[in-house]
Amino acid sequence: MPNQGLTLETLLDRAAISDVVHRYATGIDRRNWTLYRSCFADEAVFDFVSWSGGEPRHLKADDWTAGVQAGLSGFDATQHISSNHVHEIDGDRATCVSYMNALHYIVEDGKRQMQAIGGYYTNVFRRIGGEWRIEACKLTVTWEMGDRALFDIARKRWQARIAAA
Repeated sequence: MPNQGLTLETLLDRAAISDVVHRYATGIDRRNWTLYRSCFADEAVFDFVSWSGGEPRHLKADDWTAGVQAGLSGFDATQHISSNHVHEIDGDRATCVSYMNALHYIVEDGKRQMQAIGGYYTNVFRRIGGEWRIEACKLTVTWEMGDRALFDIARKRWQARIAAA
């Protein structure tokens, strides 16, 4: 499909938006919560209903980041992979839909276990101070494997580390 009218500015915006999506995954996997937080506007809508049920939530990005940190830091490793980015850009607003594959690894009582999630993100961006930030993040889970109870084990591990510190 030819991209008639594609400009250098559009290509640069696409690259910058994809960089934010990659920082999102890298921040989680490296436990770099400052990097992860940098992906978001100060407040955003988070819609993880397909994973956790409930309703989309409008939250301060600091609160969201703290919750993700508490939920995932107890895993021995995670790997979040993002691909097939499709961009729609309109001035200072944009949407990027990207495939995701998230692997969550934990060793508990000598047993190696993994939980995997696949699907896609629909991220709505706004340019703020010249930089793209996510102002709405929707996860659509299309498949999963493994035991969700690993997330409870990971959360308890994290809480124990915090209590011991």
